[in-house]
Amino acid sequence: MFYNVLKAKELVNLDDDKKFSKEVLMENGESCLSAIAIKKDEIIDTHTSIEDAAVYVLEGELELHFEAEKFKVDKGEILMFKKDKEHKVLALKDSKFLLIKI
Repeated sequence: MFYNVLKAKELVNLDDDKKFSKEVLMENGESCLSAIAIKKDEIIDTHTSIEDAAVYVLEGELELHFEAEKFKVDKGEILMFKKDKEHKVLALKDSKFLLIKI
């Protein structure tokens, strides 16, 4: 076991030329904790998670699209969803979030 205190907002950053950045912090099989940064108006294309997941917005604002539904997730909010749900992510503002897959 290890112990580590991290500043969540500082875990991942974007360079001027990058639109998206991901840092995997922990993983165990298919489960993982990742920090992600994405620039305003960028999209993480449609994909499916093979694990249940949660998105916790550290800063900014995201919109997650699931088939006919979409959810706006603001700073400090969490969206949880079941595995095998096709979705995409749109950044409404420059954003940073944690992705937890279990």
